[in-house]
Amino acid sequence: MPSISDILTNIAELLSYTPDKPMLFSSGTFWALFLIFMPIYGLLRRNRWQMIAFVVAFSLYFYYKSSGIFVLMLLATSIFDWTLSRIMSRPGMSRRKRKLCVVLSLIGSLGILAYFKYANFFLWNVNALVGSNFQPLDIILPVGISFYTFQSVSYIVDVYKQRVAPTDTWLEYAFFLSFFPALVAGPIVRADYFLPQIHRNHQATRTELYTGLWLIILGVIKKAVIADYIAQYNDLIFNAPGAYSGFETLMGIIGYTMQIYCDFSGYSDMAIGIAYIMGFELAQNFNFPYKSRNLTDFWRRWHISLSTWLRDYIYIPLGGNRKGTLRTYVNNFATMLIGGLWHGAAWKFVFWGAMHGVGLAIHKASKPWLARIPDYWIVKTVSWLLTIAFVATLWVFFRADSWNDAIDIICAVFKDFSLDYIPAFVSARLTWVVLILVIIIAHALPTHFRELATDIFVMAPWIIKLLIFMATVQLVLELRTADVAPFIYFRF
Repeated sequence: MPSISDILTNIAELLSYTPDKPMLFSSGTFWALFLIFMPIYGLLRRNRWQMIAFVVAFSLYFYYKSSGIFVLMLLATSIFDWTLSRIMSRPGMSRRKRKLCVVLSLIGSLGILAYFKYANFFLWNVNALVGSNFQPLDIILPVGISFYTFQSVSYIVDVYKQRVAPTDTWLEYAFFLSFFPALVAGPIVRADYFLPQIHRNHQATRTELYTGLWLIILGVIKKAVIADYIAQYNDLIFNAPGAYSGFETLMGIIGYTMQIYCDFSGYSDMAIGIAYIMGFELAQNFNFPYKSRNLTDFWRRWHISLSTWLRDYIYIPLGGNRKGTLRTYVNNFATMLIGGLWHGAAWKFVFWGAMHGVGLAIHKASKPWLARIPDYWIVKTVSWLLTIAFVATLWVFFRADSWNDAIDIICAVFKDFSLDYIPAFVSARLTWVVLILVIIIAHALPTHFRELATDIFVMAPWIIKLLIFMATVQLVLELRTADVAPFIYFRF
C-alpha cells in the first residue's frame, strides 16, 4: 500500500509541468481540475474581483501546465502592455507619445514572437545564401504565443484608436489576455467584445449551461473521436510520400482535410462551450467551411477570429479596397502571405498563404463574369468541387514535413490511381470511411440543423443528456489512440 508521502509525490508530479504531456482540453487531468474549478468559481461569482483574481490564477496555472516557465513571459507581456495602455490614456498625452507607446508595445510583443517563431527560419535562409553550415538554435516555441500576441496587439491598437478604454486594473487586462478557454488556440479574443463581459459579470442561464455542455460534447467527438482516429491513417500517407497508390494517397489528403477541421473546430467548440458555462461568450470560429463555393466564402467560415483579425489589423490599414482594383489585389495577397507566415516558419506555409491570396484575387477579379452565370445546381456543384479541391491540395503543403514531400504526395495521386481499390479500402478501413462520411454529411445538411440539434439537447430530459454524455465517453474509450494527441494548432 502506498504511503502518504508517495501519494503526495504523485499528486505533485501530476500538478507540475511535464514537457512531453502538456495539459489539453481532451486530457483527463484538465477535466479533473475543471470539476474542482467550477464549484469554487460558482462561490466567488457574486464578488467580481474575487472571481477575476481566481480565474486569472487558474488561467496562469493552466498556461504553466501547457508551456512551463513561459508563463512568466505571458505575465511580463500583460504587465508591459497594460502599463503602456495606461500611459496612453493620460490626459494631455500628445499623439506622438501615444504612437511611441504603440511602437514600443509592437516591438515588445512582435519581437518576442519573431525570436521564438522565426529566428531559426531567418538564420537558416541567411546561411543558405552564404553557404555556411547552420546549427539551429535551441528554441522551444511557447504554446499559444501567436494567439495571445495577436490579442495584445489588437488591444494596444484599439486603445490608441480609442475604440476601447484601457482597463482600470492590471487584473482585468490579465483576465482578458490569459482567459484559459481561449488562451492556447483561440478563438482570438477582441477587447471591445470581451472586456464589457468582464464588467457585466453575467451568470450563465440554464440554456447557456446546456449549450456549453453540448458544444463541449461536440468538441470532444470532433477531436478525441474523429480527428485522432482518422489521423492514424493520414499519418501513414504523409510519413511515406509516394509509397501508396494514387487512390490511397487521395484518401489520405481527404482525410487530413477533414482531420484539421475536426481538430481545430473541436478545440474551438470546447473553448466556446467552457466559456458559456462560465457566463462568457466567445465569438464563433468555424461555420461549416467546407460548404463554401468560393475562397472568399471559405475565409468567412474558416478560423473566423483570425480572418477578421487579419482584415481589421492588416488588410484595412494597408488600404483595403479603397485604393483601386490593383491595390486591393495586392493588399489581399499581402494579408494572406502574412497569414501563411503566422501559421509557421517555413516556405511551405508562405506558399500556402500566397496561393490563398492568389485564389482570393482571382475570385474577386472574376466576380463580374461569374455573376452572369446562372446559379443552377450543376454550377453550384462545380464551384464547390473547385473550391474544396483547391483547399485540400493546399492542405498538403500545410501537413507535409517538407516542400519536397508535399510535391511527392500530390504527384502520387496521379500514379497508379484506380477506383478498383475502393472495395478493399472500405473493407479494411470501414470505421475511417464512416467517420469521414459523418463530417461530409454534417456539411451537407442545412446550416439551421446545428441550431436545431442544440435546441433539442437543451430541451431534452436530463436522462437523455446523461445518455448522450455516456455514449460520448464510450466512443472516446473505444476509438482513442495510445496517447492524447496534441491539437494541431498548438504549435502555432
